[in-house]
Amino acid sequence: MPPPLIFDRSLLRARRRRGLRLGAETFLLDRVAEDFADRLGAVVRRFDLAVDLGTPTAAVRAALLRNGAIGTMIALDPMIDAAQYLSGDHTAAVALRIVADEEALPFADNTLDLVVSALSLQTVNDLPGVLVQIRRALKPDGLFLAALLGGDTLAELRHSFAIAESELDGGVSPRVAPFPDLRDMGALLQRAGFALPVTDVDRVMVRYATPFALLHDLRRMGAANPLVERRRVPLRRATLMRAMEVYAARFADPDGKVRASFDIIWLSGWSPHESQQQPLRPGSAKARLADALGTTEISAGEKPER
Repeated sequence: MPPPLIFDRSLLRARRRRGLRLGAETFLLDRVAEDFADRLGAVVRRFDLAVDLGTPTAAVRAALLRNGAIGTMIALDPMIDAAQYLSGDHTAAVALRIVADEEALPFADNTLDLVVSALSLQTVNDLPGVLVQIRRALKPDGLFLAALLGGDTLAELRHSFAIAESELDGGVSPRVAPFPDLRDMGALLQRAGFALPVTDVDRVMVRYATPFALLHDLRRMGAANPLVERRRVPLRRATLMRAMEVYAARFADPDGKVRASFDIIWLSGWSPHESQQQPLRPGSAKARLADALGTTEISAGEKPER
């Protein structure tokens, strides 16, 4: 059974092109790029062939190539005009640019040493399937490292529109994308066959002068509503104004500025290899936990003395 269609992928590309025309807002990507450099810098090895999967700018590629641990970097982007995202010395760092969708990777099995992705995978329709494709494309002991929006990202905006539409339109329509939960991502990595999976979250709180400034940034990020089940009629002015009123009333700081939450979920996993650390077999321990804790071991069903 094919996965449900949650995101309109063609509309996503159109939103990104509009963001370019408006002047792309990249502060989240720039932050993530620096974190990528720090995280990969802790891995003491060289990656001869790496792929940047769907990241909307060259910031991650530039940050990673500065540390000298990358040989050849391939940039994969679903937009045929993705070259507009690259400028200056960043283009020289890319040996090959591929136009392809993140949901259908064009790489043979066991060919890549590293796959990275920044703020892109949260809008694929089949994230488990994409993770399986990435794991298959990696060589044994290859690394996958990604950051995607998840958790409570834009919870304030979701809450404000829900109240406004309930009051004025008689019901709530999908306006903010559903985001993956941190607790589920580790299980997805294991399900895809990754070894040593690790997940964590970086909560970024951004403050704006008004809720309208947030909406303006989201348009420049290409992050306006891409949901297949979105309401197909224009948003009424009265509903918009009521949502902005709720936002300002409920999510403002004492100085009048409003808060917007962005949860950046980090994923990492390795393609399995015999050299990696393996869990011990059950019952193979050579020391007792009770000895390590300095306590007395009791058998199952036995009650401890008071």
